[in-house]
Amino acid sequence: MIEETLDIPTRDGGMETFTCRPERDGPYPVVLMLMDAPGIREELRDMARRLATVGYYVLLPNLYYRAGRDTIFGPDVLEDGSAERARMRSIRTKMTIPPVMEDVGAMLAFVDGRAEAKPGLIGVHGYCMSGPYALAAAARYPERIGAAASFYGTWLVSDAEESPHLSLGKARGELYIACAEHDDLAPLPMVEELRQLFEQSGAPGELEIYPGVHHGFAFPQRWCYGKQAAERHWERLLALYRRTL
Repeated sequence: MIEETLDIPTRDGGMETFTCRPERDGPYPVVLMLMDAPGIREELRDMARRLATVGYYVLLPNLYYRAGRDTIFGPDVLEDGSAERARMRSIRTKMTIPPVMEDVGAMLAFVDGRAEAKPGLIGVHGYCMSGPYALAAAARYPERIGAAASFYGTWLVSDAEESPHLSLGKARGELYIACAEHDDLAPLPMVEELRQLFEQSGAPGELEIYPGVHHGFAFPQRWCYGKQAAERHWERLLALYRRTL
């Protein structure tokens, strides 16, 4: 594997981005992997590596870069009441969709100039807070994004002007939305409303509920890790990218 951590130029400064790709047989289809709220950590890098080993050029950006270089948090970021969690949330609560769409545009411009990046459609998937970003990106860049996936994305239906459900009908690429049965940030009534809106939009793809698991089930180091559900998440994601990229 070839790994690099580099700064991708954006209007707001350099966006630190972990990249990985195979050593042989390039160029490779590009995949943008968007982080969850606790931010960049080795657990996410390992997931990016797993995806890259099967033939993708994976970019994992630190979406908190606008808040500075010290936006890598300690393990207690997952503990309620911890100082690290409070520090993370002070940044997370300021995040909105429009600047992240600019970041996606910056990554598209970056890979267009890389010999190791296969021209054409790319994939994007996000976890937790970035599930909505992945869906919004498919709508913002429909001519470039061949597939987008949201894994336990948060607040996918709301009254907000940027609510992710409003993007569904604008995407051309295939969409995959995975929701946990137990998720305070995307409760089942919201998921069922989203399912109906998804069907009405005519967007290609599917919404799937993973039974018996909680928000965060795909992360191996979380208390809520569900091995069977996590492997299903990999199966669905790899099949999606194989079909579309």
